[in-house]
Amino acid sequence: MVFAFAKAILLTTSCKTENYTVQKLNASQTQIDSTIQGVASIETFIAPYKQSLDQQMSTPLSYNPADMTKTDTPLNTRIGNMMAAIARTQGAPIFKSRTGKEIDMVLLNHGGIRAGIPAGNVTTRTAYEVMPFENEMVVAELAPQQMKELVDYLVEKERAHPFDALKITTDDASVELSLAGQPITFDRNYYVLTNDYLMTGGDNMEFFTKAISSTKLDYKIRNAMIDYFSKTDTLGFKADDRFTKTN
Repeated sequence: MVFAFAKAILLTTSCKTENYTVQKLNASQTQIDSTIQGVASIETFIAPYKQSLDQQMSTPLSYNPADMTKTDTPLNTRIGNMMAAIARTQGAPIFKSRTGKEIDMVLLNHGGIRAGIPAGNVTTRTAYEVMPFENEMVVAELAPQQMKELVDYLVEKERAHPFDALKITTDDASVELSLAGQPITFDRNYYVLTNDYLMTGGDNMEFFTKAISSTKLDYKIRNAMIDYFSKTDTLGFKADDRFTKTN
């Protein structure tokens, strides 16, 4: 990081006016990096706060019995399924209380998962590592055409984007779909919980930008993770058949 410092020598053109002219401009650069020594008095001052924060970030909230990464399996992963489940578990009651409506499905983005979760204790720091962004949950109301576009997007991309309730079974000739165990009829509007990044068309999910309406839940996904971990003794998520492809 570089900060530029400039010093200007100003000349007053009249003792009775406030008109100034820049006569000379000197500039210099100071490189801000690890070579700059810390200030002992400042480090001593913040030490108790740092210790307290480190303790809060490292306190076990839950337990993960086996490593989870977003590349475990090709079309749905344990950590992705966990993210979708947490979003629904924590977000659906808020949406219900504000609108009286139910969420039909959850769709997040594979790229939003920034780290795996190793076997062992799960902490607040874990949530920050997996989800370092400030993304918040929002529910999009999609018309049938946009819901079709959502499904087509997932089928075409063949990527382990976290989703739930929807089931996709595909091969080279056909696609079978169901939602909450029933065939999708595309004859009504659908409420899809997602994040504010995708609502703006992030990851080329343009169908969200065409939403009939949207409801912000004022709830960060990372905070939802921390809340979920705090009330869950052991994480037991698995890859399943929600998205499968046969040759």
